[in-house]
Amino acid sequence: MEAVAKLKNCPMSPRKMRLVVDNIRGKDVYQALNILKYSKGEGSIWVEKVLLSAISNWENKNEGESASDKGLVVKTVFVDGGQMLKRFQPAPHGRAHRIRKRMNHITIVVDGKQN
Repeated sequence: MEAVAKLKNCPMSPRKMRLVVDNIRGKDVYQALNILKYSKGEGSIWVEKVLLSAISNWENKNEGESASDKGLVVKTVFVDGGQMLKRFQPAPHGRAHRIRKRMNHITIVVDGKQN
């Protein structure tokens, strides 16, 4: 059985978050947690929380089974664009430049290894 965890409206651009997420796709759950723990990117903190939530969701679905015994794998992980805060910044000659503060949605699916 697979378990899903989602984080919506994370205050970071999807492009930066995808760089972090690409490192853990298809990896063992505990290997992915180690990768995230020692990653430099700010997004690794957010993704680590969502991954821990997905592991917890899997354990709640499968009572009596441990995630470490079953060998969970990050089956699917993707980042979608979320809302965008739009602001204006003054520019020369009475103009204004747009500032787009981007957000994203993270979805992680974990599942046991297929034997």
